[in-house]
Amino acid sequence: MSYSILTQLGVGLLLQEGAGAVEFTLWAMLQRLGTVGLVVIIILSLMSMYSIAVMIERLLTYSAAKKQSREFAPKVAAALREGRLDDAIALSSRYKKSHLAMVVNAGLQEFRSHQLSTDIPGEIVEATRRALQRAIAIKTAEFKRGLSQLATIGSTAPFVGLFGTVVGIVNAFQGLKQAETAGIAAVAGGISEALVNTAFGLFVAIPAVWMFNYFTNRMESFIVEMENSSSELVDVALMPFLKQRS
Repeated sequence: MSYSILTQLGVGLLLQEGAGAVEFTLWAMLQRLGTVGLVVIIILSLMSMYSIAVMIERLLTYSAAKKQSREFAPKVAAALREGRLDDAIALSSRYKKSHLAMVVNAGLQEFRSHQLSTDIPGEIVEATRRALQRAIAIKTAEFKRGLSQLATIGSTAPFVGLFGTVVGIVNAFQGLKQAETAGIAAVAGGISEALVNTAFGLFVAIPAVWMFNYFTNRMESFIVEMENSSSELVDVALMPFLKQRS
């Protein structure tokens, strides 16, 4: 009985000594990273910085598009109701960041180019609709810029971190094999490498996936707005001009 108690006390003191000698703070774990672990951290850091840059740029772009479109819509609607086509075109040219202004400008420019032609009203409407669809496609491509890279970072960052994790586990087993004692210090480097790379990979991937889904939803709402505006432009705004002409 006394031998068993002494043995347990000895093991406990050994573990306390090993635990006290090996710190698992973030800075201490970073200091114990191997070459592969450092390379993985650098790659994940670059991916994180790029994803943050894309997030900020897309947030600014989408916010400006929404703000300017809210200002533009009632003004251009009033100009078209009053028959001021040139004023509507000039107005749409001033709102450079508005997706609605770009689409409306393309449609009105196409419509004005056919005003003095001998085309029948149906041909003018079809030409205007084609110009509107081209503008929508161009603006949609602009809204998608950077989102594919964001999705790639969100899907690959965990695997980059997993690669560092596997290497860290291998190093931990190698340290355990080479050490004379099975203390925590023998596997501390490998465990640190595995934990840090796993955590950093998830830290990079999760915000990228969240923001990709958020931007995708915003983009889809913008597309719906552009398609509705193009339909209203032809059906409500331009048809009166064609009726007056015919």
